[in-house]
Amino acid sequence: MRAVKGIDHSIVGVRDLEAARAAYARLGFTLTPRGRHVGWGTANYCIMFPDDYIELLGIVDPTQFTNGLDQFLAGREGLLGFAFGTDDADAAARELAAAGLKPDGPKDLGRVLELPEGDLMPRFKLVMLPPRSTPCVSAFMCQHLTPDLIRRPAWLRHANGAVGLVGLTAVVDDPPALVGAYDRLCGAGAATLTDDTLAVHLGRSFIAFARPDDLPLLHPDVDLPVADPPYLAAMTIAVADLEATRELLEDNGVDVAVDSTGILRLGAAAGCGTILEFRQVTTR
Repeated sequence: MRAVKGIDHSIVGVRDLEAARAAYARLGFTLTPRGRHVGWGTANYCIMFPDDYIELLGIVDPTQFTNGLDQFLAGREGLLGFAFGTDDADAAARELAAAGLKPDGPKDLGRVLELPEGDLMPRFKLVMLPPRSTPCVSAFMCQHLTPDLIRRPAWLRHANGAVGLVGLTAVVDDPPALVGAYDRLCGAGAATLTDDTLAVHLGRSFIAFARPDDLPLLHPDVDLPVADPPYLAAMTIAVADLEATRELLEDNGVDVAVDSTGILRLGAAAGCGTILEFRQVTTR
């Protein structure tokens, strides 16, 4: 579908939002000021990159609507879902409807961004995807209506050298069974199988689907999330200088696993229930 772009952002559900902010700052990320969703009981801190970002999402008022975050956090912290990017939410909804996928939306969403000089109001349009269109993961589509408000230059610079979110890893019981659904959503040939691991490629992003027994092989030597499939387990992040990233993490007392290819990995405990994998890229 032409209106479906790569991953716009991943969402990490956390039980203590301020503790999560401190944990990711220790990993060398710059975080935005806190944002609070208008009319909801949730708030976030975001880790911004030029083309995508990571959202740390927590509950600040349990008496208000939490969009199911309370149910997720009753079981665990960690990756709870992600958003596909789109430049035109209305066109995306029409394409999804024409494909018989019955989207919900577009819906307007805003959040109050709490800045020292006063609050700002970033705005978005969301298209909710039915579960059958993205089996085994929770996903929706997001159009940014005020992108300049959330991508200030200072927020794009990270001490660990991170420059983008390139992939997610999900754990499922039967990856080959998902090929048809993701080819339908992302285009014929987007989903490719290697043995029993499914990779869905969309622009600069990928989503890998692996069986439970394969997760330790894909992300070795780190502690894994404790969850029953299906669930999202890991984020892959691009950095400009992998050695500099390793030095910063070790200087901050973070346990780092380094494999034979030089990839850096942090266990689920360091990432608030999410494995973090750092890979070097030459262009982004």
